[in-house]
This record gives sequence, structure tokens and C-alpha cells, in this order.
Amino acid sequence: MGIATDIILIVVAAFCCGLLMQRIGQPLILGYIAAGIALGPHTGLTTVANIHDIELLAEIGVALLLFALGLEFSSKDLKPVKKIAIIGTPLQMGLTTALGFVIGKTLGWGWLPALWLGALISLSSTMVILKTLMNQGWMGTLSSKVMVGMLIIQDLAVVPFMIILPQLSTPGMGLDNLGAAAAKATIFLVAMIFLGTRLLPRLLAHIARLGSRELFLLAITAIGLGIGYLTYLVGLSFAFGAFVAGMVLSESDYGHQALSDIIPLRDLFGLLFFASVGMLLDLTFLRDHLGAVLLLVTVISLGKGLIFMGVTRLFGYGNVVPLAVGLGLFQVGEFSFVLARVGVATASISHDLYSLLLTTAVLTMVLTPIVSGLTPRLYTLKKRWFRHEPLETVNVPEEGFQDHVVIAGGGRVGRHIASALKAMGLPFVIIELDQRRVELARQDNLPVVFGDACHEIVLEAADILRARLLLITLPGPVEARSVVTHARNMAEDITIITRASGREFIEIFKDMNVSEVILPEFEAGQEMTRKALLHLRVPPTEIQHQTETLRQKIFAPMLGDHEQMTTLGQLSRAEQQFDLQWVRLEPSGALVGCTLGEARIRTETGVSVVGVLRGETLIPNPDADLRLLACDLVAIIGTDDARSLFQALAGINTPDLDTEVLE
Repeated sequence: MGIATDIILIVVAAFCCGLLMQRIGQPLILGYIAAGIALGPHTGLTTVANIHDIELLAEIGVALLLFALGLEFSSKDLKPVKKIAIIGTPLQMGLTTALGFVIGKTLGWGWLPALWLGALISLSSTMVILKTLMNQGWMGTLSSKVMVGMLIIQDLAVVPFMIILPQLSTPGMGLDNLGAAAAKATIFLVAMIFLGTRLLPRLLAHIARLGSRELFLLAITAIGLGIGYLTYLVGLSFAFGAFVAGMVLSESDYGHQALSDIIPLRDLFGLLFFASVGMLLDLTFLRDHLGAVLLLVTVISLGKGLIFMGVTRLFGYGNVVPLAVGLGLFQVGEFSFVLARVGVATASISHDLYSLLLTTAVLTMVLTPIVSGLTPRLYTLKKRWFRHEPLETVNVPEEGFQDHVVIAGGGRVGRHIASALKAMGLPFVIIELDQRRVELARQDNLPVVFGDACHEIVLEAADILRARLLLITLPGPVEARSVVTHARNMAEDITIITRASGREFIEIFKDMNVSEVILPEFEAGQEMTRKALLHLRVPPTEIQHQTETLRQKIFAPMLGDHEQMTTLGQLSRAEQQFDLQWVRLEPSGALVGCTLGEARIRTETGVSVVGVLRGETLIPNPDADLRLLACDLVAIIGTDDARSLFQALAGINTPDLDTEVLE
């Protein structure tokens, strides 16, 4: 079956390795690379026969990833980082090239191989870091925008590198070729902006009207890869062309649909890319040159990471951004493979040096998901060591908070609570470790502290000493217990309500003096039970009795010493069980024109009127002199039979169909 067999082997091996990585809490990328190592030519196991063909297919994966990135990032997203991208990236590449040159000369290499080393390590991996950011949920953060901007300029720099570096071994410098490449790039960009903004949106609109999703998917794939191929024909990067195509399409009305359709195809071909990276790793060469490889990996990773952090800080970015960029872009990129092949073909570098660089690059790629994932933890640790530096905060006033609510965890539950508190005008602050969620909070104007709530320095930044209430929405019991411990050490009397994943943690949190424990699955089950019993016409009092009995049984360990809190909870939940209904008075109804006293509603029907909504005015607990008007919405409480009698007086003949109920 040829290449089909190779693809089947890679997909099956990647699935198995990816599943293993998922089980042990590691990124899927590592599983894909491990599958490539296992199927590569250097292990002696079942090998892929057509490795070169797989590498060619992997280039499609790179192009599709850049195409999807272009669809997701519009030009507006990149404007805030244009200075560091256009000016900072050449500065970073120059400093990294100098670092590589010094490393090469220290190892006793000649000036030309040392210069090639510097140029090769100055490039970072677009494919690896983008996939890592997507898996971590950090796409869209300020840090990711800085990284994307710098990666785009790096990818463009590959073209002049491929022209200039081979010319260094000859008298000419190839300036004519470099000028021609720059002219081609300019013409291509102008043509894409002019034609793309006019022709491509119309083409997609026409295809969308045809109603075929398959044809739409084929169209966007053809656009992304086709334009990428055009850029390749004019001597530019295939992946860069695909990115520009995505950027153009992102401004159209069909950009979001194109992105959602292309993602599965992107992920499948991306798998082939990471597998092909694993196939490049020669374990025998790694064993024989372990010392040199580890030295290069360590020096390059640390040096390059510090350069990225310094450049990012130089351009005014603070808090977590320099750390995130440094830990994200320290690796050697996939375009370094292409550039290194050119160096071997022109005899600028030896085969041994090529193998050394290749092995170093692959190892730095493997380390990227792990190292990048340490960003939040290291940031919090950094602030713990250097307390004079403030933590990153969003929408937090300089004077801080007083008598507020601290929400530990800004996920779906935490954001829901924050939205409710904001709507009611109550002060609160969120503590969140996920950078993506911090960015979402920034967009929604929610106050948030970036950091780990398990650390006292972060709780201090949230003014825990002046807070009235601490809500812990973190799903993990270990993290929740850690937050409770540190919060109690700092604010002994603060009221704490925490989320728990099971009944077994109720006793544990009780011993830690937690006021209340919320079991999300239990609460969902209680509400579904209540809704089901209401639809089955079970009396509300019986529903309240059954659900309250179960609640008492579950939470007996927490409520045993809090009799008053138990009584208030029972009354509150009993109130929720009343079947309150709103009924509109029809103009033909017998109640229209009568006062409540004249209608004798309680005596005649058995329901209690607890409110009347007239237009936009709510009249709670109306007195007997209130005269009912047509189209009034009347709030009643009573049994099913009593409500039916009231609906008849209101002029409603089919209560099950016509009654307007607002629960």
C-alpha cells in the first residue's frame, strides 16, 4: 500500500502514544513525537518506508496550521505587537546569532560553522509553540500575540538567510538575489491585499450559497494551500503564503466558519509533522554524543530564553509576558532543518554538525510543552521571591478592596459568580492561574489577580485580610485544601465556601473550618429531580420534603453544629419549591375591573395573589383595594386545582396551553 501503510502506522502509533501522554498528564505533542521516534529509521522497530514523503505531507501540516492561525488572528490583533515584531525580532535574531557564534568558537569550530550555528538557533518553532499554546488554552493572550508576531518575522527571515549564508563561502554576497526576494515579497503582499479583500470573500459567499459543506471545506483548503504554493513558486515560504491567505479570509463574513471547518484537517496533518520530527531523532547519535548534545540544549535554551525575555522587557512588556515569551520561544525551529540542509548541500557545514544541530533542535522541541507549561508556577514563585514586584492585576483599583468577595478560580463557575456579583454591584476579585482566562476577564472588565491562589503572596494581592468571603471554585481537592490552609493562616475568621468533587471531602473540609461545601453534581441532580417531579405532578410540599431529606443526609456532617444555618437553609430551599405562576388577565375575564377585595379570590379559588405586574411596574403584596385591569400579570401561589379555577376567572379556557408562566 506504500505511503498509505505509512500513514496508517503513524496515526495508530500516535493515537496510542497520545493516549498514554494524556493519562500521565503530558501534552499530546510529546505522544506524536514519541510515535515518530518509534517508527523512525533509527530504532530497529517497524519503520516507515517513505520518510521523505511523510516529510512532504508534514509541510502541508505546517501550512494548514499557519492558515488556521491567519484565520484566527486578524490584522487588528497584531497591531499592538507590531513594534516588538518588526524591530524586536531582528534584534533578538542578531543577539541569538551572536550567542551561537560564541558557542561555536568556544567549542573550537571555525568562524563559518559557528555563524551557521548562530543563524540556525535564532529561529524558533512556529508549529510547536502554536500547538502548545492551543493545547494550553493561551491563544489570544497578550503573550501569545507577542510570540505570534515575532514568529512571523522569523519565518520571513528564512528567505534572506537561505540567500546570504551560502554566499559567505564565495566572494559575492548575493545582494541582487536578496533584493529580488524582497521585491517578490512586497509584490505578493500587495497583490494578496488587493485581490484577497475583493475576490476571495465573494468567492466564499458564492460557495456558501450553494449549501454544500464539503465544497466549502474544499474551497478554503484550496485557497490556503493554493496561495501557499504560489508563494513557494516565487521563492518565498510556503507556510507564510498560507498565513497571509488566512489573514485575508479572517476579515470576511465566513472567517469563523472556515476556521471551524479547517481545524480537523489541520490537526491530522499536524500529527504527521510532529511524527516526522520524531523520525529525525537518531538515538544512537544521541547516545554517542550525549554530553555535547546536552551542553548545547542547556546553553541554547537558557541563553535564547534570556534573550527573548530581555527583548520583551525592553519593549515595555511586564509581569508574566517576558517569562511566557522566554519559556515559549527558547526552542530551535523547524525551518532550521531546511536551512541546515542548505548548509550541507553547499558544504558550509559538515554532516556531523548537521546531525548535532538536528538532535539538539528535536530535543528543544520535545521540551517546549513541558517548559512552557511551567510559566504560571514560575511566575508565582518569582513574585514570592521578589515581593517588591507587584503581581499582574487587571481592573484592580490602586487602593485595593474592602469587604469584598475573593473568588479563587476564574473558570466557568467562577465567572458565573463574578457576573452575578457585578450585576448586583458587589465588590469582588478573581484569582486565576490560567493566562487565557485572565485575558477573558480583562475583556469583560472583571477584576482579577494573575497567580496561584495556593500561595499567600497571591492571596495577599487579593486583599484577603480585608475580604468578607472566600469562594473556592477550583475543581481539584488538593488545590482547594491548600487554598483553605493558607487563607486560614492569613485571615482566621474569614468565611469560606468551597467546591468539592465528592461526599468524602465534606468531613475533611469541616475539620478545616470551612463554612459550606458545594457538590456540583449533587446540586445538578437535586435540580433535575425537582424539575422531573414537578412535571410528574408531585405536590411541591412532597418534592421539598424528599429533596430536603436527601440534602440533610448528605450534609449532616457539615450542618450538625450549625442549627441556625440549617434552619435558614431549609426555609430558603422551601421557598424555592413554591410553584409560583404568573397569569395574564384576558379582557373578557370576570376579574377585569374588580378589586381584589370584591373578587374574593382567596375564598373563591384557594390561591394567594402575591404580586401584580402592570406594564413595567411591579406591585408586591397588593392590598384589597387594588383594581385589576386587562393584561395585568398576576402572581399566584396554590394547588393545581386552585390555579385552574383562577385561570377560568382570568378568562383562560385552556390553562395548559394559554397560561403564560414565568418561573
